[in-house]
Amino acid sequence: MAVRLLSKIRLVPELRGAAYSSAAAQLSDFEVQHKTPVIRKQKIIPVAQYGGRHAVTMLPGGGIGPEVMGYVREIFKYIGAPIDFEVVDIDPTVDNDEDVQYAITTIKRNGVGLKGNIETKSEAAYVTSRNVALRNELDMYAYVLNCKSFPGVPTRHKDIDVVIIRQNTEGEYAMLEHESVYGVIESMKVVTATNSERVCRFAFEFAKRNGRKKVTTVHKANIMKLSDGLFLETSRRLARDEYPEIEHNDMIIDNCCMQLVAKPHQFDVMLMTNLYGSIVSNVVCGLLGGAGLLSGRNYGDHYAVFEPGTRNTGTAIAGKNIANPIAMINASVDMLEHLGHHYHADLIRRAVNKTINVDKIVTPDVGGTASSTEVVNNIMVNIGKMARG
Repeated sequence: MAVRLLSKIRLVPELRGAAYSSAAAQLSDFEVQHKTPVIRKQKIIPVAQYGGRHAVTMLPGGGIGPEVMGYVREIFKYIGAPIDFEVVDIDPTVDNDEDVQYAITTIKRNGVGLKGNIETKSEAAYVTSRNVALRNELDMYAYVLNCKSFPGVPTRHKDIDVVIIRQNTEGEYAMLEHESVYGVIESMKVVTATNSERVCRFAFEFAKRNGRKKVTTVHKANIMKLSDGLFLETSRRLARDEYPEIEHNDMIIDNCCMQLVAKPHQFDVMLMTNLYGSIVSNVVCGLLGGAGLLSGRNYGDHYAVFEPGTRNTGTAIAGKNIANPIAMINASVDMLEHLGHHYHADLIRRAVNKTINVDKIVTPDVGGTASSTEVVNNIMVNIGKMARG
């Protein structure tokens, strides 16, 4: 009961200060027991705020992460965004999780993170994916990817506007594998009723709040009758009993991928488990121009982390000044909106859209010739013009 109360206080921006600190102090002896069986308990840490400014954990990650994070900081400094970044670098080569645990602590302290893709180079079985560990241990159970076409980017399909909502902490990403006998590896797919219901409810509530008319549940319940069957039945029950005003249908994952490529406009909100979400997200990003444009949002009851939509590292183009900075800049805009800094978010978003759709200043991955710095400089020029009137 007390933990649910604290969660509600945290989600109301006006109560994040003294009220939240007071509630958190009373709950110092409580632990959050996550619903996912593979996640260990985490202690709640009050969110830090300083004089109206927000502290945000920044995880640059590998590949192009550090350089595109640098562009975000440059834009934030130029626009005067009230954000102080706490930068945490995670070494991808080490065989322990000390860096990750420190990163988790800072996100719990700040409440919000902005991240690039964090590599896990060790092939040792006991070393888990850093990205998965962050999502699991912070219990960020829902991932949201808003896939909207940019008119200035030439693609086969125009005017796509699809939202992908992905279960983010279990399924094939439970990271439970073992060798039962020599040469036979078993990988456990975990699907729980509790996590299925809360991410399905999240999807229907998202559709309801944002004027969306239809939710499509993507599954493989024809083969995985128990695991995917549970997820599918949960979405059907919620659609029938609690959200009759929202149209609901379902589609098998392989057919879904074909339908996305052939007729993407039939989709509105797409709801799916973890692995299918990874596949479908990359398919849709490819339809809209590639990995460098869209941003993704990781949500839990207590924390939110924002990142590029396809979770690609981009190591091959790092340091060449050709990486597309738009995905990370869009992630930073999502973060500003989450924190309530709507003026700064709107100004950056409009400047980005003008740069892509009107000025046509884009990097080679989406058919342009501009360098990364030319794109960023053009965005800042647009910000200056828009801010003056």
